Amino acid sequence: QVQLVESGGGLAQAGGSLRLSCAASGRTFSSNAMGWFRQAPGKEREFVGNIRWSGGSTSYADSVKGRFTISRDNAKNTVYLQMNSLKPEDTAVYYCASGRDLPDGSYEYDYWGQGTQVTVSS
Repeated sequence: QVQLVESGGGLAQAGGSLRLSCAASGRTFSSNAMGWFRQAPGKEREFVGNIRWSGGSTSYADSVKGRFTISRDNAKNTVYLQMNSLKPEDTAVYYCASGRDLPDGSYEYDYWGQGTQVTVSS
C-alpha cells in the first residue's frame, strides 16, 4: 500500500498563493505518478493536474493552467502543488493520489490522501 498525507491547506485571499504538500510512504515504487484532485461542495471531484515521478512531466486542467504548478522531490517522496493567483472558485478540498500506468497511457489512481481544505475569500 501507499500512504499519502497532504498538508498546507488553509485560507487565502483572492489573488494570493498557497502551497500544498503530499508526502508518500509505503510501497512508493508501485507509483508512477501523483495526481492532484479537488472537490468543491455540491460538485463532483475534478482533476487538477499530475506529475510523473520519473522525468517530472506534468499535465494540468485548463482551469488551473498558468496559475498552478506541480513539482516533486523524489528523495523525499513528496509532491507539491503551488497555487498562485487564487480565485474563490478554487475553494475545495484538495486530494493527492498515487497513480499507476495503464496500457492506454492513462493512470489508475488507487491510493488517496485524506484531503486538505483550501478556502479562497473574495
